[in-house]
Parts: sequence; C-alpha cells; structure tokens
Amino acid sequence: MPVTEDAQELQGDLIRLRHDLHRHPEIGLHLPRTQEKVLQALDGLPFEITLGKDTTSVTAVLRGGGSIDASGSSTTDRPAVLLRADMDGLPVQEKTGVEFSSRADGAMHACGHDLHTSMLAGAATLLAERQHQLQGDVVLMFQPGEEGCDGASYMIREGVLDAAGTRVQAAYGMHVFSSLEPHGTFCTKPGVMLSASDGLEVTVLGAGGHGSAPHSAKDPVTVAAEMVTALQVMVTRQFNMFDPVVLSVGVLHAGTKRNVIPETARIEATVRTFSEESRLKMKEAVPRLLQGIAAAHGVEVHVDYQEEYPLTITNEDETHTAEKVIAGLFGERRLSRWATPLSGSEDFSRVLAEVPGTFVGLSAVAPGGNPATSPFNHSPYATFDDGVLADGAALYTELATSRLAALAAAS
Repeated sequence: MPVTEDAQELQGDLIRLRHDLHRHPEIGLHLPRTQEKVLQALDGLPFEITLGKDTTSVTAVLRGGGSIDASGSSTTDRPAVLLRADMDGLPVQEKTGVEFSSRADGAMHACGHDLHTSMLAGAATLLAERQHQLQGDVVLMFQPGEEGCDGASYMIREGVLDAAGTRVQAAYGMHVFSSLEPHGTFCTKPGVMLSASDGLEVTVLGAGGHGSAPHSAKDPVTVAAEMVTALQVMVTRQFNMFDPVVLSVGVLHAGTKRNVIPETARIEATVRTFSEESRLKMKEAVPRLLQGIAAAHGVEVHVDYQEEYPLTITNEDETHTAEKVIAGLFGERRLSRWATPLSGSEDFSRVLAEVPGTFVGLSAVAPGGNPATSPFNHSPYATFDDGVLADGAALYTELATSRLAALAAAS
C-alpha cells in the first residue's frame, strides 16, 4: 500500500493527538506533558529512545533492516537521516474559538508545532512498519524550545546528530503555515530560505522631573522616540534594498503618569537579515547610531544587541530531493518554489549548518480559505487545518526511506 494511503489510515489518531497537544500547550525548554505524549506515541515501536538532560527533548533512533549485521548488531557505516519536529507553544492567549482551544491561560500552539509533533509521531509508526525496507537508520528529533529558546542547540550539544552512532548525512524539517499559500501546498527554496534573527534591548538613562519643566530634567522619552525613527531611517539609508533588513520595535515603554518625566525609557526590537554581511553590519551600526543620539541629548544609553538564530540555508541537492519526493507523492501542483526568502527565523538553521538538509513549508490554511487574509502564525486567531496531518506524516516517511536508499546505493 502506498505510504500516502497508510498515512490516511492513521489520520484519526493524528487528529486526536494534535487536539490533545493543542488543548495543553507548554512553553520553552521544559514540556513534560508533551514529552509524555510523544513517548506514548512511540510506545511499542522498535525505537532506541534517549531523553534530553537539560530539556524535555526526545531522540528516537530506528535501525533499518539494512543496517543490522548477521549477529544482530547495528553497523556504524550505514547511512542515517534525521527528521525534526518542534514541540513548544507560544505565550499567546488563544482567540480562535475552535472546540479544542487551549485550556492553558496565556499559552497557545499559535505556530502549529502541535501539528509538527503529531506528523512526526505518525511518521514513527509508518517507518516502523517499513523497518525491514530501510537501508540505514532514522533519527527522530522531537525538540522543545524553538520559540526563542534555541532548543536545537541543546539537542545538538547532547548528540542528536550522532545518535545513530554515525553522523546523519541528511536532515529534514517541516513547518506548517496558517496563511501564505493555498491549502496543502508544500513550499521549498534552495539556499537562504529564512532570515537570521537577532534581538535588540535598549535602555535610555535620563533624569526624572516634573512634566511642566522638562528643562530641569533629562527626558528619556523624546530620546527613545527619536531612536525608533532613526533606526528605520538607518535601514533605508545604510543598507542595500536588494539585501533587505527588517527592524521592528515591539516594545516601547516609559513612565507611570502623564505629568512625570521618567528616569528611563526602554525599547525592544527584532532584527531580521538575509546575509551574513548585513547581519554583521547591523551589529555594528545599531549601537553606534543609538550612542550618538544619546550623546547629542546628554543622556546615557545601554544597548544590548543579542545574536539569536542564524540564516536558515537549505542545501540545494537536498531541496531538489525533497521536491522530487513531494511531486512523486502529491503531484507538481502541490509544490511551490519560493523565489525569495521568508523573514521568519528558525533554530533548525543550527542543524542545517552542521549537515546537508532542507526545510519544507506546508500550508494548513482551511480548504477554500484565502491565504492572503488568513491570520498568520503567532496570531491568537491563527488556525491550522487537521487535513494536512497525514500528508505531513507521509512526506516525513518517504523523505527518510528514499534518501536512505539513495545514500546506500551511493556508498
């Protein structure tokens, strides 16, 4: 039976798991309930399971029939492929109104990681059923802490890339979207697919006073306001429009009462860049600009420029491999090749910096829904259609199966 049909047989189980995870989202690096649900899904399957030491990660290794010698021992010269799913939610209050809405106050699976986890759990069952066909080993990477906690780095340090006994030779990740593309569309791009992400925290240090006498104080509010505007102007005047930079201020805070000039003002921003050159330039240009403005107004400023996730750069050959698998399973009409990168960021970039691999997007917009107007990932109104679960599980499975066969044939 084709893997897509086998995956459809699991659809009910995948929906139940996804809804359970969605009702009980967990945030950050420690997701004990989510880990428990993953372990339940793997229970009884022939995986070698390792739990994270510093996080609630799950690493599961399946030894393919072609990677076992006559004595029953696994060989270390057989290929290995990694499949990754992130598991954490976001600090967002859900407003979708769906029947299985989050029961955790202030937490929501607003980025679809509940679907990723369920799809990879489904792939675990499908791969176990095909264990004798596998020409190598499969490593499943169930990862916490993608949303700003760099969970991939923890798992890499704890050996996920070498969990099979030899370094994986290819790695694949998948991410659902609640908008952008029509329902069921798979999205790929060779090279730079997602931007790098950095954080900016700025504290302007002035001197408080009475709002009626600003001359007797050092007002940090007007300085912070000038800094926000100057940052936007800098982006348009110091950076090439064909190598774009995105800087968005998400926090601007100062004061307690309208007639009191506060001591401090605070700015927090996210910075997205699409080349290492622009990333390094921003790291130098931003503090220089802000310190100059502060000096001009006679106040002090503390600038904390935080490097976060690097560029997500997919391997061209592995991306073309994924495209062939997608077309073979679902047809060319289901495949969209992006011409430009997306300004989101991912810590799967850590994996792709270590081993060849690619990242695949999957639209979970409701069938017939308008991807141009549907709320995007991270919105409290973002919804993801269950109908893509079986297809995601099938793609994970076929990527591993076919890539291991090709690697074994080439060795």
